Amino acid sequence: MKRALVCGAGGFIGMHLVKKLRGLGYWVRGVDIKRHEWSPDGADQFLQLDLRVEANCGAALTVEGGTFDEVYQLAADMGGMGFIHSAETEIMHNSALINIYMTDQAARLGVPRYFFSSSVCVYRDMQPGEPEMTEAEAVPAHPDNEYGWEKLYSERIAEAYERRYGMQVRIARFQNCYGPEGTWTGGREKAPAAMCRKIAEIDDGGTIDVWGDGSAVRSYTYVSDMVDGIYALTHSELHGAVNIGCPQYVTVDELAVAAAKVAGKRIAIRHVDGPVGVHSRNFSNARIYSLGWTAQVDLEAGLARTYPWIDAQVKAARAASR
Repeated sequence: MKRALVCGAGGFIGMHLVKKLRGLGYWVRGVDIKRHEWSPDGADQFLQLDLRVEANCGAALTVEGGTFDEVYQLAADMGGMGFIHSAETEIMHNSALINIYMTDQAARLGVPRYFFSSSVCVYRDMQPGEPEMTEAEAVPAHPDNEYGWEKLYSERIAEAYERRYGMQVRIARFQNCYGPEGTWTGGREKAPAAMCRKIAEIDDGGTIDVWGDGSAVRSYTYVSDMVDGIYALTHSELHGAVNIGCPQYVTVDELAVAAAKVAGKRIAIRHVDGPVGVHSRNFSNARIYSLGWTAQVDLEAGLARTYPWIDAQVKAARAASR
């Protein structure tokens, strides 16, 4: 039986990855500063550890009878656009410490295969209609936010340790990921969850607020596609960063309309001031496609699976507050 360590198992993608690995027959240890809110017992073993502390990284990686066959490093201090723009120092400090210590400890302990979750936030601002950007075009670097700078630095750490120690490193740059059992309120939620929540909270014909003018272009990848991509990349021979994302691009207003359609509601959109981020994203997925991976869930189908779950959370929260 293969053994895998998932760092960030208390988070959204990490929890879904734990479930996939267990379904494939792995023994899985999950580690995070908190348990997952909706699936706290997903892993075979869960250690609640603060990975900003070097000794805790060593403890997470220590397993009876040798090393883990695979380590998946998804732990980070992160959230949606509002959090990314309001918590720059926390992101730079906390996530950098996690990646410095975890990469170093994994390499020194002889972990054979190490996955690191990066982000398309490493890329510069793009304009709608620009040609697809490849992984190599992240350098010369000009990320839009500090989250992107930290990710780019941590990629370089992982690649340097691969050269020194021979640990097989695989790096994925995630596009926006969404689905059930993710953060849906509180300021750290991503755009699809925020849209679903706002629409669930209003009556038919109501109005939701959208930051900016609604024209920013994004792609959203359903969580089952994302974890399939993570697994395929980890077991591939692709070195260097690899984009993983759905090639279906929509504006923020189009995302809201799609979520409203799934909810069966008519909505009005009020554009308000708020952090928007880059104007557009458009990335080549050719490298991940070379492994036979393609996104299987389009936006409408993904929202059809996500909205009912968030709607249920909104209703439960209202009932609890009465």
